[in-house]
Amino acid sequence: MPERRQPARELVLATHNPHKVAEFGAIVAATRPDLVLIGYDGPEPVEDGVSFAENALIKARAAAAHAGRTAFADDSGICVDVLGGSPGIFSAYWAGHAKDPVANLHLLLDQISDIPDPHRGAHFVSVIAMVTPGGSEHVVEGVWPGRIAPGARGAGGFGYDPIFIPDGQDPTAERTVGEWTDAEKSVASHRARAFRELAPLLAGL
Repeated sequence: MPERRQPARELVLATHNPHKVAEFGAIVAATRPDLVLIGYDGPEPVEDGVSFAENALIKARAAAAHAGRTAFADDSGICVDVLGGSPGIFSAYWAGHAKDPVANLHLLLDQISDIPDPHRGAHFVSVIAMVTPGGSEHVVEGVWPGRIAPGARGAGGFGYDPIFIPDGQDPTAERTVGEWTDAEKSVASHRARAFRELAPLLAGL
């Protein structure tokens, strides 16, 4: 008699960003292949929080209410040491409300163009909020340390990836995330680190 497969468990990803959908799809496939990500087709809530956690919760609550399923949302950005942690929660809007990733990247490079390499420290932050239809809420965080490159390199990833050099690489062969493969990024990124923190909380799904 053939083995009966368990039905897939569904989890709503509260984003309209196709890059995040693809990235989290790879992370979930590697971490929890029994889960199926469901796209969010509801209205985009106003992200008026003053922290990554507040904005992630706003999105997750909206998706859980709209879909009637457990939902999670990521709020993320890049934090540059010499800018006091900016752009931070304003990463997507750094060059204006057009949310132009190329303009954001070039503005950030211009702002620290005179800062020498030892002082170009930065880190990516991802905060994931998970909300159930019953109102249970959980928040986790992933941090990816590194520094800002003098210029953009690589065509992979999205956002600030082409100017971010993660720590822990061979000093003679350092690459920006824009030069990493999708598989490499899905294991090491700030979102992957945050999702690993979330994984134990998904045991009941």
